[in-house]
Amino acid sequence: MKITAVIPARYASTRFPGKALADIGGRPMIQHVYERASRSQLVGRVIVATDDSRIATVVTQFGGEVIMTSAEHETGTDRLAEVATQLDSDIIVNVQGDEPLIDPAMIDLAIEPLLEDATIQMGTVKTRIKCLHDFLSPNVVKVVTDNRGNALYFSRSPLPFFRDKWKDLKDESFCCGRLLCYKHVGLYVYRRDFLLKFASMPPTFLEIAEKLEQLRALENGTAIRVVETEFESLGVDTPDDLHKAQEQYRKLHT
Repeated sequence: MKITAVIPARYASTRFPGKALADIGGRPMIQHVYERASRSQLVGRVIVATDDSRIATVVTQFGGEVIMTSAEHETGTDRLAEVATQLDSDIIVNVQGDEPLIDPAMIDLAIEPLLEDATIQMGTVKTRIKCLHDFLSPNVVKVVTDNRGNALYFSRSPLPFFRDKWKDLKDESFCCGRLLCYKHVGLYVYRRDFLLKFASMPPTFLEIAEKLEQLRALENGTAIRVVETEFESLGVDTPDDLHKAQEQYRKLHT
């Protein structure tokens, strides 16, 4: 199968403009993402999809492949779909451009179910929540799955709601594994044909309410296979997140 990783990257981020070019260890963030995606064992091609010439220039300078896309896209999925129309790949992986420390093995883990089961159209990743702050934070997306590993729901709210334990929730409840809760890692794998269909679907009620695109798939009856991983991922949405990523990078390389 032909598998391509596409990294949507835009300059005009609302909370952190220009973050794709932010420096981490002497290299721009987009380069870190590109190089880590390239180390995936299953991905055969990596492309940065952007509408900004500054990002395109930087990617070209470090030897990466870039495709210019429309500036009218409202979501990364729309940008991904535009690139997918130009590819003959069987599987498209959406690797977020603000995940500079993503582990290549996590990308492979997300891809594997689609290689093993031809009925799976879309996949993603979850990891254990280990602190109360993440469980309560609307910036950390939670996910619950069925016994087959398919997503039942994604939410910014605490999920599930522990009715009988709510007043006693503490960090150790999560750290010790007494409460099994998972946060969603924004890494998506699509069959190409489904991605094009998905991008053409109108936004749905729950998607708009939660501001979570993946709910569009669930609302339209498409199962999303969710694989558990022990790998942690640090998304950079704010300058404070960048400082955390820089510090983590330094720890990994000292």
